Amino acid sequence: MITNKDAKFIKSLQLKKYREREKSFVVEGGKNVIELLGSSLKIRRLFVTQRFLEENGQKMAEGNTRFEIVTEKDLVKAGSFQTNAFALAVVQIPELPVLKIENRHVLAFENLQDPGNLGTIIRLADWYGFSHIVCSPDSVDAYNPKVISASMGSFARIRVYYENLPDFINQSDLPVYGAVLSGESIHETSFEDKGILLFGNESQGISSGLVPFITNPVKIPGFGKAESLNVAIATAVFCDNLRRVFPISP
Repeated sequence: MITNKDAKFIKSLQLKKYREREKSFVVEGGKNVIELLGSSLKIRRLFVTQRFLEENGQKMAEGNTRFEIVTEKDLVKAGSFQTNAFALAVVQIPELPVLKIENRHVLAFENLQDPGNLGTIIRLADWYGFSHIVCSPDSVDAYNPKVISASMGSFARIRVYYENLPDFINQSDLPVYGAVLSGESIHETSFEDKGILLFGNESQGISSGLVPFITNPVKIPGFGKAESLNVAIATAVFCDNLRRVFPISP
């Protein structure tokens, strides 16, 4: 059973200020918890249904993971999902190592606001072999429950850093490939073996303050009448074109 006190605590972690204070976040659902069990992240509390235990007992035993058996009703009461027949975990926010960007490709985002977009981007980064993402400090929190959910387990492998982007770009000599409408077609762009792929806010794009840092303006040519692409889709197009040239993960 998840007590009212536990449920209140778990609910509080839906807010960034409490996640920061408690240095914890919540992972919900069978898929995400299974990915969590195979990661190096530290689980503070784990609540599972009998069904989840029967299907994943061996994996849990291998990790010597402590857990509490609860009902589906308990999971829904404590979490943010409308249905959850499997599991919920409270996880410690990890201390990230110092970010080193030499000799690699980096995904960077300015003022990313939609948690679904960031979660999808984390999943894309995992698919295309990137190890981390850099966001401006005003971007959505990577441990937002909707980000975790949308990442489909990739949150367990991708590190998300929050950095002042001008300072971050200035500290390297990497080329900056900026996603803009006025750039060179991505189909004609010659990517180098290292660089920063820079994307802007969902509605405003890359701000005027960051435009001067772009060394290689790149656009995704459109052939229909849509005004623009979703930032996660644009990220996928950039990643796919990059991996055609550099298929080995950085």
